Order: sequence, then C-alpha cells, then structure tokens
Amino acid sequence: MIAAVIVKIVSLLPILIAIILHEVAHGYAAFKLGDNTAKSFGRLSLNPISHIDLFGTIFLPAVLILSHAGFVLGWAKPVPVNFNNLRNPKRDTVIVSAAGIVVNLLLAAVSALLFRLCSHLSGMPDLINLFLLNMVVYNVVLAVFNILPIPPLDGSKILFGWLDAPWAKRYVYAEQAGMFALLVFIFILPALGTQIGLNLDWFSAYLIKTSKFLVSTLIL
Repeated sequence: MIAAVIVKIVSLLPILIAIILHEVAHGYAAFKLGDNTAKSFGRLSLNPISHIDLFGTIFLPAVLILSHAGFVLGWAKPVPVNFNNLRNPKRDTVIVSAAGIVVNLLLAAVSALLFRLCSHLSGMPDLINLFLLNMVVYNVVLAVFNILPIPPLDGSKILFGWLDAPWAKRYVYAEQAGMFALLVFIFILPALGTQIGLNLDWFSAYLIKTSKFLVSTLIL
C-alpha cells in the first residue's frame, strides 16, 4: 500500500511542478520586463497553494486520469500580468506569453538528459527514472497544449496579443468562449463521435501524437 502511494506521488508530482513553474515563468518574465503585478500578488512563489486552481489543477487532471483519456493535463491559476506596464508591450507580450512554454520545454530537455544518463547507471532506483520520465512527458504535454491559439492559452497571445486590431483584442480576451471551446474539443466532441460512430477526438489525436513525437525525440 505504501509503495503504491509513493509511486502515485512520484507519478503526479511532475505535473504539479510543470504547472507551477509554467505560471511562475510568466510572472517572472513580466517582472523583468517592467510589470510587477505578479510579484505584488505573491505569485512568483513556488508555494503550490498560491497557484492551485480548483478546476485546472485538481478536477481536470483527476477526471482525465479516472476516464483513462490517454493523457493528463491541467493548469494553475493564471498569473496576473498587466501588459500595459511592459516596457515594449508588443514585443514583451510575446515574450511573457511564451515564457511558460519555453520553461516547460527546457524542463523536459533537462529531465530527458538526466533520464538518459540515469539509464546507463547501474543500481539507479526505478522511482527516479519514473520521476524523470514523467517530468519529460508532462512538461511536453503542457507545452503542446498551451501553444494552441485558443484563449486563454498562451498560443492565442503569442499569435495575436501583440496586434492592435480590435478583432485581435476581442479574440485574445474571449477567455470564457475559449474555455467552452476547449471543453467541447476535450469532452463533448469525443462523446458525440462515440454516439454516431465517428472519431471526433481531434484534440486527443493532436495532443498525444505531437507529444509522443517530441518525447521520443528527447529520450531516444
């Protein structure tokens, strides 16, 4: 029983690390570029309690695990950023938005390197290998997920957040509509496809295939 609990912790701890460092990266990049909003709200902390989002950090990962979706993802509370405070708003909006994705890919690359090194060492505990492998997988999945150009995901601001066009502003900040679209892609379309005999699980296909390709590239 204790061994099973330890394995679960080692399996799930990497996703918590990936999510928290993703958000801290946004806040730290904004702070270095002139906006101290995240710092003033205490969101540059590594304390998980400061970042937990009931739906994105707890409910969604749990549902995906229990439903055997084939992937696990989530998010923390978005770090508050006032993009108007940035010294060069157009350029810095892209940098701040991309910071979380870059950190996740760096964490995946470093973890993959350590995993490959550990695989050549005799007597290395399996739990360490499991932890490093999950660090690679979860960080890659989070990066692949957040690059999607759907608000409030980072990809929407990377592609459109620096534009002055009114439609771009409306699109980037249409977060409720974007969340609904994500729920449709993740849950509703696959369920509908099952009922009518069609494979409409395009989200899983994108996430799993892209993530597998990147993970295999890093590890092999």
